[in-house]
Amino acid sequence: MSSEAIIKLENVWRTYQLGKTQVYALRGLSLEISPGAFVTIMGPSGSGKSTLLNMIGCLDFPTRGKVYLKGKNISEMSESQLAQFRGKILGFVFQEFNLLPNLSALENVILPMVFQKVPLAERKEKAQSILEKVGLKERIFHQPSELSGGERQRVALARAFANDPEVVIADEPTGNLDSVTGKMIMETLTDFHKKQGRTMVVVTHDPKIANYAEEIISIKDGQIVENHSTAQEYLWKT
Repeated sequence: MSSEAIIKLENVWRTYQLGKTQVYALRGLSLEISPGAFVTIMGPSGSGKSTLLNMIGCLDFPTRGKVYLKGKNISEMSESQLAQFRGKILGFVFQEFNLLPNLSALENVILPMVFQKVPLAERKEKAQSILEKVGLKERIFHQPSELSGGERQRVALARAFANDPEVVIADEPTGNLDSVTGKMIMETLTDFHKKQGRTMVVVTHDPKIANYAEEIISIKDGQIVENHSTAQEYLWKT
């Protein structure tokens, strides 16, 4: 077991039963992600990107094989132990934002800190500071319905950063945004990666987004088909 990888997948299979049909979403996939890496996962629809993301994010257990988070086999943890462990190490950004509609921007960012038992005064101050850093100083008391798509995604970014995660996992983070706003979101993620030295894993179908990464993992039919060091390499070899 490599001590260097912050996330490691070892011969991971994930199968689903659809009626009488068995669907192989991942087929013996192995992968290591090093601390401080910026990795993009690319592949066509149905390639297994979302299932792989769930494995990397420890949101699901493999049918066969092992998933390690900081050297710990997640299959050996209870769901509550895993949730607590995952909450300390991982931050998530989703395409659909997944903000709670009845909470303000500030409250949405505070929420992950509640689960990690951060003291009340500290979590309020920290949430406010993060929201200011992503340019939402004047919008912290607005609910999601009062915010634009770009503002909602910035709230989602702030929420992902709330517990100082070692890894941020983003699923099509610019998918519902215009190109200008998408660029701003990616620059915010890149800034967090560079200044904090955090690990970044981004799932996308957009080669422009892949340009921000240091490594591109190409997946097809539930298997890694190639690794690339640039988006241009990905475009010309796939």
